[in-house]
Formats: sequence, structure tokens, C-alpha cells
Amino acid sequence: MKLKITVHGVAYEVEVEVIDPGDDLTPAGPLPTVRAGAAPTAPAPEGGGAAAAPSARPTRAAAPTAGDADPSTIVSPIAGTVLEVQCAVGEAVEAQKVLLVIEAMKMKTSIAAPSAGTVKKIHVAAGDAVRENQVLVELE
Repeated sequence: MKLKITVHGVAYEVEVEVIDPGDDLTPAGPLPTVRAGAAPTAPAPEGGGAAAAPSARPTRAAAPTAGDADPSTIVSPIAGTVLEVQCAVGEAVEAQKVLLVIEAMKMKTSIAAPSAGTVKKIHVAAGDAVRENQVLVELE
């Protein structure tokens, strides 16, 4: 059976195997064919009329990426949970000093300062869930 799954706004077409045939997982109509990066389209309504407009979905601004961000802004390379913050506002830090640790899927990732500077603002605290490309710390 083919299904469409959307992850972080990107649609993927996947094939799945139904293990319990007692569940009725048959879709109500044909699924649109969507490839990663393509815009989803609504299936044509029954009766051969024009395609219905897709339902309105909230949009969000693209999160800054490490390449787009100001070098003094440190963003998360992964989604996970902040385990510990090892810096404080106003603290002078050297290049490569670990500023915080993020855990994702039982693996710890240390986030280090890309260059020397002073911690201007910390946007997260221990225990916070963060998403990929979320701003963590600002240096000046």
C-alpha cells in the first residue's frame, strides 16, 4: 500500500506492508503522487469536475540555517533536548569552547563556539526541546 507522509513540510511517498489485514486502512480515494520537494496537489473530486483547492495550512518562516545565519548566532544542527548549558550571559568564551550539550536518540552532541566572543543571549535552558536550525546562543 502506498501512503503519503509529510515530515517538516516535505512530503514523501512511501510503500508500507499491512501486517494485520483486519484493519481497514484503505484510503477513501486515490492518493496524490508527491515526490520530495514537490508541492502537494489535491486529488480530483469524484464526478470529473475541477480539482478542489487544497485546504489552507498555516505556513511558517524558514528557520535560519548555519550558512545563512550571522556567524555570531549559533543554531542547533539537530533536533533534540538540551541536556546542559555550560555558559552564562556576559561570559567571555574562546573558540571551540563547549556552550551546551544536546541529546538526540540517546546520543549527546556538544555545541561549541565557532569563534571567540562574549555570550550576548542564551535562547534555551536545560530540558528544552529544540528543533534543527533553532537559534541557541548569540555571541558578540
